Amino acid sequence: MPDHTSTHDAAPDDRNDDIKIYVDGDIVHRDDAKVSVYDSGFMLGDGIWEGLRLYNGHLPFLDEHLDRLFEAALYIDLEIGKTRDELTTAIWQTLDANQMTTDVHIRLMITRGRKKKPFQHPHLSAYGPTIVIIAEHSKPDESVVERGIRLHTVPHHRGLPMTQDAKLNSHSKLNCIIALNHAIRAGADEALMLDPFGFVNTTNACNFFIVRGGEVWTSTGDYCMNGITRRKVIDICRAEGIPVFERNYSLVDAYSADEAFLTGTFGAQTPVFEIDGRPIGGGKAGPLFHRVRELYKALIQADRADD
Repeated sequence: MPDHTSTHDAAPDDRNDDIKIYVDGDIVHRDDAKVSVYDSGFMLGDGIWEGLRLYNGHLPFLDEHLDRLFEAALYIDLEIGKTRDELTTAIWQTLDANQMTTDVHIRLMITRGRKKKPFQHPHLSAYGPTIVIIAEHSKPDESVVERGIRLHTVPHHRGLPMTQDAKLNSHSKLNCIIALNHAIRAGADEALMLDPFGFVNTTNACNFFIVRGGEVWTSTGDYCMNGITRRKVIDICRAEGIPVFERNYSLVDAYSADEAFLTGTFGAQTPVFEIDGRPIGGGKAGPLFHRVRELYKALIQADRADD
């Protein structure tokens, strides 16, 4: 089986062996960071999270990330117990404790907390939420742009909102993990997931775009994760006069695309070179991908200047 590339590939960094982690108000060495086996997140996946990046002392689009976090908490009736400002302070405390200034990935996780008994009823989580912040030195591996991502279409799809809304950034990721395992067994890097009606939707970890005839296409957004980077790419295209469409499209359209790429907080934009064994864009990142990528970098700089 060939080596696998990931949208989360990062340059190795030994500093991560000694990072300090925020756990419910304490900042401790990673070896001492512990959560109860009775925690609802561990037992049931009952929790929400956000992934953020630190670029040159700045957290891009922090307000949007916090908006999404608090929307998720409202949806699952989870009382976070901290304000937006208090969570922001906790993030910066964690970064400061690690003397981190740039090229950092932050995982902010909030569960319903420790339970009295090992059952699912939310009232058994009687001790308040568990809040954990992991900040790692994590610079995206730029060689991924040269190597590209291989996708394999899997039978597991993003479901209807009445089962589990894909817009919810929950700890319950088993559906995506099963999809990814299926793709890996097929020799691909990530899973391309369809919506309940067979239209191209998203991957197991990232939002998905194609380019056809100078137009950028992505899914309707009805069944995919509520990606902040996805929205920024759409906004960039509209601002720059690049035709962009949120629409239904099938694998017929994807296989014959001129370019394809993924979006996510960690990797920003990552090119796709292959879908189900079919080469995309001649096996190299295309001009529209590079243009969008540079415009996104400029947007991050502008967001920092406005902070």
